[in-house]
Amino acid sequence: MAIRIAEYAFIVARQFATWDIGHATIPMPRFSIIYIKRTDRTPKTTTITFSFPGGQTVDYKSDNVILEDLAKEKIVEKRLFPYIPFYIARYEKEIASEGNIEKAIEELTYFRDEMVRLHQEGELSDDELIDLKGFVNTIITHITNGNKNEERLVNIMGGTVIETESDKIKIRTIIEMGQEVGLDDSEILKKLQEKIIGLPLKRAEAYLEQYGKQLV
Repeated sequence: MAIRIAEYAFIVARQFATWDIGHATIPMPRFSIIYIKRTDRTPKTTTITFSFPGGQTVDYKSDNVILEDLAKEKIVEKRLFPYIPFYIARYEKEIASEGNIEKAIEELTYFRDEMVRLHQEGELSDDELIDLKGFVNTIITHITNGNKNEERLVNIMGGTVIETESDKIKIRTIIEMGQEVGLDDSEILKKLQEKIIGLPLKRAEAYLEQYGKQLV
């Protein structure tokens, strides 16, 4: 992870680098790693140490964000909107095992109501509200994988999962190619779920029904 962060940081930094005669300045951006879940080995900070010829070293350091430590009220208060879709992951075990999901429903309802309020107050645009709800539902459908909790949880955010246009093109292409080479429906459905991460079986079946008939 640290090596990947360093690579991304250099890609960003080079866009703002300045050069004078014999001297380049490369402003490294701030970085942060967000841990959705915590284990005993989850570090509080991430440090990348750059070692240069001659023995000089520079530590490139950042505190990690442990999403599990953030209360839902703090996420809204600090306007940490990108964290909202991942918040539901703390209830993954209950949701996936079809256990008690009342707490997850309570938390999702809170976020929905707060997002609607912020939208009404002009802090979230129409597109931002739609995207946030869609991303939340994408996480939900990935966790539930079509179990009985999916519809109940997705309905809280109001609607179905939003697939991107590129996803839909990819889905149509997989179906078309599968039919051309003579794959049966079960094999096409398997390929759809392999290629489109988080696509539940029921939704894959709906796409096969929709696009498959058009291509016959």
